[in-house]
Amino acid sequence: MTGSAGDDDFHGLIVNVFTENSKPRKRGRPAGRTAEGEAARHRLYTTAIRLIGEKGYEGATLRDVARRAGVSAALLYRYFPSKRSVVLALYDELSDAFTKRADLSPGKWRDRFVYALELSLRVLGPHRVTLRALAPVMVGDVEEGVFATRTAFSRARVQSVFQQAVVGAADAPAKPLDEALGRLLYLLHLGVILVWLLDRSSHQRATKSLIALFRQVLPLATLALRLRPVRGFVVSADSIVAEGLLGERL
Repeated sequence: MTGSAGDDDFHGLIVNVFTENSKPRKRGRPAGRTAEGEAARHRLYTTAIRLIGEKGYEGATLRDVARRAGVSAALLYRYFPSKRSVVLALYDELSDAFTKRADLSPGKWRDRFVYALELSLRVLGPHRVTLRALAPVMVGDVEEGVFATRTAFSRARVQSVFQQAVVGAADAPAKPLDEALGRLLYLLHLGVILVWLLDRSSHQRATKSLIALFRQVLPLATLALRLRPVRGFVVSADSIVAEGLLGERL
């Protein structure tokens, strides 16, 4: 996928969510901060996010953002030099909000997982239209999508919550099964997010039913993990997925 020279492109975003690599706070921000500058940045940011939701991944341009916000393109580029920087800022915001709100109560890993899953959907909820517009990139672009290197900062934040949901649980499996299970549950949560984004049922009723189904099935998964072949399968699957999707050798 390529964008026009004047507008750049949205590549290099996402992330289930939901997305800090080495310098998140410097993306698209001029040196020094003032109240007026932060207000201008926020206005431009919200305008850009709204426009992406309206016109989609390909349709929105930074020129459109500047025009709608009533500012010059030069001022917009001062804060957001590319559309990519706008979207990375969105995932920086969402992943940061998720980790700050993730207060895992003591309990079993299955309950902690469902809590983290439902919290993720609540955090993403206000941006569902925009995220749905970005779904093609999330799923289809192996260089710039949800598992891209430049979006690893967001992935690491969110994944850490799902891993802690297992590792810190009252019934946490022994290592290395606990960390492997946590990573696979993080991937399962990404699948649920995709279903939620595409869900056309009233008030996303189908997604809610899917989560309710998880509540029923996960106790059986806990019992299955007592079996050596199942434990071996989970650890092996985790290693395969990590190498295939993340380029990591565990």
